[in-house]
Amino acid sequence: MPMRGAVDLAAVAAQAKRRQQPPAAPSAGGVVIDVSEADFQRVVLDQSQSVPVVIDLWAEWCEPCKQLSPVLERLAHEYAGRFLLAKVDIEANPRLGQAFKAQSIPMLVAVVKGQPVPLAQGAVPEEQLRALLDELLKVAGANGVTGVLNVTGAAEAEPVEPPLPPLHQAAFDAIEQDDLPAAVTAYEQALAQNPADELASAGLAQVRLLLRTDGVDEAAARAAADAAPTDPGAQTLVADLDVLAGQVEAAFTRLVDTVRATAGDERTVVRLHLVDLFTIVGADDARVGKARRALTAALF
Repeated sequence: MPMRGAVDLAAVAAQAKRRQQPPAAPSAGGVVIDVSEADFQRVVLDQSQSVPVVIDLWAEWCEPCKQLSPVLERLAHEYAGRFLLAKVDIEANPRLGQAFKAQSIPMLVAVVKGQPVPLAQGAVPEEQLRALLDELLKVAGANGVTGVLNVTGAAEAEPVEPPLPPLHQAAFDAIEQDDLPAAVTAYEQALAQNPADELASAGLAQVRLLLRTDGVDEAAARAAADAAPTDPGAQTLVADLDVLAGQVEAAFTRLVDTVRATAGDERTVVRLHLVDLFTIVGADDARVGKARRALTAALF
């Protein structure tokens, strides 16, 4: 479960803030709350700095949602404030549904330190939900997010998190200001100082992904890739779009197939691009391990 994602949560929050709608009030118990576009920043992004937020994307007409929601709410109370359950009606808040690319519901996405963590789609069984939540808490703890909600729904901020290293903070600030080239520069400087800085390496890879896909016509890109199955540029661009949309396995499979179909410098370009995507998704992700094995088989 990598704490990396392509959803532009800051942009969603900024857009909602401009609408200046009144915020929703937390439900009784403080562990389950209805979220709108207007209070997305306050409820989700702000609180995710100290406690994981699980977003339940649902709609009134969705029967599987009605099966999943009661189980989620019961688990939210059972976990006693170790995560906040934020319920989003995508009919009333279409921009949030679009931001999370919710092609089907119910859909579960967590947010930790403002970063999306994909969880599940569909009415998953309770046992699987527990496993996902336990794994989410491990991911959150590894990133210093160990707060617990109190009865009013506000997150306790203990332990106090140490500040980011200066260059990491500079990169984060640049991303918040939509200045991706400046973020690249900051991450490159961090890596120049410490080539083993895994967070800087992952951050740099993700920002470069956003730059490569900025303004791309997805339909045209996919048509070009279909017309040229061995073209490294066409195939790597669609793989980038797939990762951006959360279709990680599709991206990996596409590039492994392209490695098989190419040779020489073209194969090297595709292989290195695939390794770059491994960095974005995270070395501990099972999909990365599977794709690495497939890549090795394709090469040898």
